[in-house]
Amino acid sequence: MSQQASSTNGNVIIRLQGLKRFYRVGVEEIHALDGVELEVRENEYIAVMGHSGSGKSTLMNVLGCLDRPSEGSYEIDGENVTRMGDAELASIRNKRIGFVFQSFELLSQLNALKNVEMPLLYASNGWFGRSARAKKSLERVGLGDRMKHKPNQLSGGEKQRVAIARALVCNPSILLADEPTGNLDSKTSENILELFGELHKQGQTIIIVTHERDVAQHAKRIIRMQDGRILTDLTSEQDEAKSQSGGDIPGKEKL
Repeated sequence: MSQQASSTNGNVIIRLQGLKRFYRVGVEEIHALDGVELEVRENEYIAVMGHSGSGKSTLMNVLGCLDRPSEGSYEIDGENVTRMGDAELASIRNKRIGFVFQSFELLSQLNALKNVEMPLLYASNGWFGRSARAKKSLERVGLGDRMKHKPNQLSGGEKQRVAIARALVCNPSILLADEPTGNLDSKTSENILELFGELHKQGQTIIIVTHERDVAQHAKRIIRMQDGRILTDLTSEQDEAKSQSGGDIPGKEKL
């Protein structure tokens, strides 16, 4: 059974109950998620860690409504998204979830402003004032002077800031980041993590998937996974203390 970090502030915006995701490979059944129970409250900053095959990426895909669980329930703001159709899930992804990827996923032919505008083209109210909203989002991440630059004119850190601005432009409840510093050098990574810290202070709920312990320590809560299960769910201070004391932390990455 996992230890769970205490969190008493804010409403529950994510609730997973008995969540399972399995795949069939020939006659074998692979359990990528095996009975995950999890609650995430408003304005939490969470890092999800684990070795390759631990289930952390599958969990991220389910949280982002990019994949459906095989069993169990997933609620966002009290709505059970496991029962939703494709169109409803697309609406949830557009309105409530912002995605940040390791490889930025920017459109090379568009400048920073147009890249950030993209999610607004699919939002029900996105056409109204979309340029102003995109500019505000870029200013929020410190790129007010780089709006007209295309991706090939930007540094890696600037590309990731554009990606973060794009993720924030629809004012999502949840920001999901998959290895957001994986393609960046250490100094640039620290700058991006400082930006995540500022967004968290502003009230943004953030969930980061990472295999890097230094990255995870910027979060306030660290969840470690193994074999499709949550094995530890601790505050960053508790996780650090357990590591320093030589305690066995399941899913601990060897760097």
